[in-house]
Amino acid sequence: MKKLTSMLLALALVLSLAACGGAASSSVASSAASSEAVPEAASEAASSEEAKELSTTDALSMEEDGTASMDYDLQLYGAADEIVPLLMKGELDMAAIPANLAATLYQKTEGGIQAVAVNTLGVLYVVEKGGDTIQSMADLAGRTILSTGKGTTPEYVLRYLLNANGIDPDKDVTIEYYSEATEVTAQMANTEDAIAVLPQPYVTAAGLQDDTLRVALDLTEEWNKVADTQLITGVTVVRKEYAEEHPDVVAAFLTDYAKSVEAANTDLDGTAALCEEQGVVAKAAIAKKALPNCNIVCLTGDELKTNASAYLQVLFDADPKAVGGAMPGDDFYWTAE
Repeated sequence: MKKLTSMLLALALVLSLAACGGAASSSVASSAASSEAVPEAASEAASSEEAKELSTTDALSMEEDGTASMDYDLQLYGAADEIVPLLMKGELDMAAIPANLAATLYQKTEGGIQAVAVNTLGVLYVVEKGGDTIQSMADLAGRTILSTGKGTTPEYVLRYLLNANGIDPDKDVTIEYYSEATEVTAQMANTEDAIAVLPQPYVTAAGLQDDTLRVALDLTEEWNKVADTQLITGVTVVRKEYAEEHPDVVAAFLTDYAKSVEAANTDLDGTAALCEEQGVVAKAAIAKKALPNCNIVCLTGDELKTNASAYLQVLFDADPKAVGGAMPGDDFYWTAE
């Protein structure tokens, strides 16, 4: 019995907020399974010693009530690299991970990983505590920056933008990396004049706890000033072997996924309430305030390939290691036959 495991911006809507915070420094997975590949009931949530499960809902029975073509379980993990071993070993069939990590895994698996959708655009912000000294990227020179995501989207976006603005990220600034966004916010609380790169919804949550914090820079806006591509945070990937065996399941998932994205972006009250109910965030108020800044999308087919390939090319040109040493081939992008 195979598990279909993927990051859904929730067929129950609850993953929509987790996606924007998670894609940068954590990952969300949901699973559905049956012996016939198109599930009629949810499976047990996938877990392993390598991937610490932070929270799991009961099976979200959405097939029965007609809101989705399959039932899903939700799993929330602390970091993207906790999901990677499960994906590499075939214990998961789909997952949501940073875009550059997806390209790296494509190289490591010799084409065994394919992207099926862009799920999140830019969600990164520079946050300053107790001041207004940061008005531009140039103002970061000589400062210490706290950040998550070493080796993934936050690091490469920050380094690219610093270089593009004439700042050497290895000499002109000090970047201190932490494994999770919650560690960054905790460090900020104990540091005067702290500067950090944070994703939503952590920006919103931190601001509600400390009114001395201000959003100094929107890194999506900064990206648009120096690049002709869209800033992409996360993609949803599938094991190529699974996609070849069950293209109908992947297609059905993407249909459900697109509906959930539309709902998450239009029903803010309902989405926020579900985020609190399912434990994605502590309070619905945080979710409701953060959602409009999360840039939740579902880009598939030609849109996926056009936007993701252009973004990965920018990273490759800046540092080939960012995408695994080489640009992924056309077979990296899954399309329905």
